[in-house]
Amino acid sequence: MKIVVCIKQVPDTKGGVKFNPDGTLDRAAMMTIMNPDDKAGLEAALRLKDEYGAEVTVLTMGLPKAEDVLREALAMGADKGVLVTDRVLGGADTWATSQTLAGALRNMDYDLIITGRQAIDGDTAQVGPQISEHLNIPVISYAQNLKVEGDSVIVERQFDDRYHVLKAKMPCLVTALAELNEPRYMTPGGIFDAFDAEITVWGRADLKDVEDSNLGLKGSPTQIAKASDKVRKGAGEKVNLDPAESVDYIVGKLKEKHVI
Repeated sequence: MKIVVCIKQVPDTKGGVKFNPDGTLDRAAMMTIMNPDDKAGLEAALRLKDEYGAEVTVLTMGLPKAEDVLREALAMGADKGVLVTDRVLGGADTWATSQTLAGALRNMDYDLIITGRQAIDGDTAQVGPQISEHLNIPVISYAQNLKVEGDSVIVERQFDDRYHVLKAKMPCLVTALAELNEPRYMTPGGIFDAFDAEITVWGRADLKDVEDSNLGLKGSPTQIAKASDKVRKGAGEKVNLDPAESVDYIVGKLKEKHVI
């Protein structure tokens, strides 16, 4: 079994967020981490590797420094890393990003593609399903549990206060929730091996069946109207009440907001 996990290097918002003049994130100026949903997807792939001997390849698109997140994945147990980086790909929205990743995936062998549900820097949950559309393969989103039986994948798909059980024949794509599992740590030996591992680097010329008009900032139909690092909150409402009155006041506010 061959599994490709799409991961993303995202800003560590604890260190603050910086923007370029055009409203896009200044990723080069920020501390970064592996996107949490993607890390859960990687852990799911590594568990399938442990069980079935699957080959796990991690794929990312980003700046050259995104190589770091690939090496983290290799240190966790992934077998190969592929970085897609090119100036013409910068500023991509979900449409252009999914086109880029699909163009890379067309050069790869896979039975299962796993992506995170969404990235914490965009929160759109669009890229995974868009990739499946570009590749014309089935997609199951919001996976809270995943297993493989024969040539099919069976997924518990989170839905409100319950879940759906869906089955799809591979090749297919699954988007993972962060609560899918508890990702493993890197091992000391894995870190040493990852440091010496060769990362495959692809550019625009390596993308298959993708038009220039669908790439980068120019190929992104989404336009940013305004961006800011923090949303300022008002002072709120302050009241001085005794304990009994406070309870009634809070309950009344919750009812007013239809919380209860």
